[in-house]
Order: sequence, then C-alpha cells, then structure tokens
Amino acid sequence: MKNKTSFSQTHKALVRRYLLWAYKTTKESFERIERKTTQLMVDEYIAKRASSEEFKAYIKAKRADELKLKFSDAQGKILHPQYVYLKNRLAAIEAAIRHFLGPHQLRIIQALYEKEMTRRILEARDH
Repeated sequence: MKNKTSFSQTHKALVRRYLLWAYKTTKESFERIERKTTQLMVDEYIAKRASSEEFKAYIKAKRADELKLKFSDAQGKILHPQYVYLKNRLAAIEAAIRHFLGPHQLRIIQALYEKEMTRRILEARDH
C-alpha cells in the first residue's frame, strides 16, 4: 500500500497533466477564433502601407470569416455561443489551475503554451 504522501504527489501530477491538457486544447480552440481579430489588425496596418487589390480581397475574406466564427449575427454585435463557451471555459480552467496548483503554476503553463506555439510557427514548413 502506498503512503499518503506518494498518493498525494501522484494525484497532484495527474491533476496537473489533466489541467495542462484542458488548458492547451481549450486555448487552441479559443485562439483559432481570436487570432482572426489580431491578424486582421496587423493585416489592415500592412495594407495601408503596401496596398494591393489582392491583399484587400484577402482582408475582406478574413473579416467575413472572423464575423462568422465570433458572432452569431451579421452585424457583429452578438457573440457566437461557441466563442462565449470557449472564453468562459478557458477562464474556468485558469481558475482551476490557480486553485489546485497555484498562480505560479498557471504562469508556468501559460509560458509553456506560448513557447510551444512559437516553436510550431518557427518550425512550420507549409510556406
């Protein structure tokens, strides 16, 4: 029979891995939607300095995609239920990480996620 300390450490490791997985998968889903907004902000800045018809068409298509993913109405005023769900789920997971593991571990998990996403971008060979 395992002693209580060993079980507690094992249990804490399982909780940490589950919360890490939940954070990663939810953050990825949320950012698939959210990054359209940030990409558009940058693209519109670039378009003002390097204007071309193809780039304007690209931005227009991206804006339509953003509206479809983020909002449930054509005017862009009512957030899409899936977007709201992901936003709320991410906030709840972050709260759970703080509760079970502490705020320091939340910062570590966020940094690990950011490092992994940056690595993926830098290693991508699709363009």
